[in-house]
Amino acid sequence: MYLAIKRFFDFLFALTGLIILSPLLIPIMLLLKFTGEGEIFYFQKRVGYKNREFSIWKFATMLKNSPSIGTGEITLRNDPRVTKMGKFLRMSKLNELPQLFNVLRGDMSLVGARPLMKKSFDHYPAEVQQVVYNTLPGITGIGSVIFRDEEKIISDSNDIQEAYRKIFGYKGQLEQWYQANISFYTDFMILFLTAWHIIFPESKLVYKVFPTLPPRNF
Repeated sequence: MYLAIKRFFDFLFALTGLIILSPLLIPIMLLLKFTGEGEIFYFQKRVGYKNREFSIWKFATMLKNSPSIGTGEITLRNDPRVTKMGKFLRMSKLNELPQLFNVLRGDMSLVGARPLMKKSFDHYPAEVQQVVYNTLPGITGIGSVIFRDEEKIISDSNDIQEAYRKIFGYKGQLEQWYQANISFYTDFMILFLTAWHIIFPESKLVYKVFPTLPPRNF
């Protein structure tokens, strides 16, 4: 019942969101078309529901051949592969808005574990892989709230790969927590905290709202 009701509201809110946000989305699309490399959308294979792959929609923020240059799948703060327009879209998280189309299609939900590339998904231990996508992946999730500024955390580290490994390991624990505590209340509070952390990025409110979250040791 939970999944059916959630799917209904996902579709309703995604459709409403696209209509309401169209005055914002259209100018962004025009700006992307006439700046950078002229690309509007970026499509990438991600792991989704029941570990099946799908194509995620994003606004194009990086050079076309970015995955094969520099730090590959890891994006740093002030990454030279990010376009000028892309930097603004990534900082404001507006680059994620096209995923509302994924929600309409049934590939994603508003709230859930963030969909990963297969290469990253394979780094999860088996016990995480078995549960992380038992529900649809989300535009936002508990990992997105806690690691809103993931790029800065990695960029500030002396060992990029080690920082990524620690973040990824903790994200796995967070997604296991989400699957064990999934409810309409949890989803609503994650949506609220997503907006809250955009306004107050240094806030620790998430740990007060969800006191049973696994402890973070870094």
